[in-house]
Amino acid sequence: MIASIKGIVLSKKPEGVIVDVNGIGYHVNIPLCSLGDMPETGGTVFLHTYTHVREDALQLFGFLSEEERKVFITLLGINGIGPKLGLAILSGMRVQRFVEAINSEDVSLLSTIPGLGKKTSARLILELKGKLPSIDIGGTTFFKEGTVAEDAVSALVNFGYKRPLSEKAVEISVKNGAKTIEHIIREALKYLTEK
Repeated sequence: MIASIKGIVLSKKPEGVIVDVNGIGYHVNIPLCSLGDMPETGGTVFLHTYTHVREDALQLFGFLSEEERKVFITLLGINGIGPKLGLAILSGMRVQRFVEAINSEDVSLLSTIPGLGKKTSARLILELKGKLPSIDIGGTTFFKEGTVAEDAVSALVNFGYKRPLSEKAVEISVKNGAKTIEHIIREALKYLTEK
C-alpha cells in the first residue's frame, strides 16, 4: 500500500492532481476542498494517501492532513460508502466542519453535501458519532448557524461561490482580524478574487 507521496505537482484539476515522483506521474484523487490549498503547478506537495485496489483498477486518494485521511478511511467502513462517495463527502465541506457536524448531530448541515440526503446524513451520524478522530478546529464553533461567520459564508454562497471555498475565505478573513460582517465579506471577496 502506498501510504504517502511527495513530489512535484504536474497538473491540478477538479478530477485530481498528477504528482511527479522521480519521473513517474501518479494520478491522485483529492477532495475539492483541498484543491485551493495545493501548491501551484511546479510546487512540491506531500500527500497522505489511501490506495484503493479493485479487480480492474488501482486508485490513489490523497489528503493534505493525516486526520482527513483517517476520516476518509472511517467513512469507507460504513456499509454503502465507497471511495467515490467518501471523496464526495469530504469535497462537500472541510473535514473539521464535517467532524463538528457529526458530533453536534447536525443533519441539516450534512444534507447540504451533494449526494447526501437527510436519511443518509442521519445514518452517518448514528454510525460515526464518537468514531471520528478528534480534530483541532482552532477552538472555533465558527460556522454555527446564527454566527457572523456563517452569515458571511451564506452571503458568499449567494454570490455564487462554492461553500468550501467561501468557508476558507471567511476563516482567513477572521484570522486576519475582520470582525463585522461587512469587513469579513469584503476581505473574503478580496481573497476569492485573487484565487
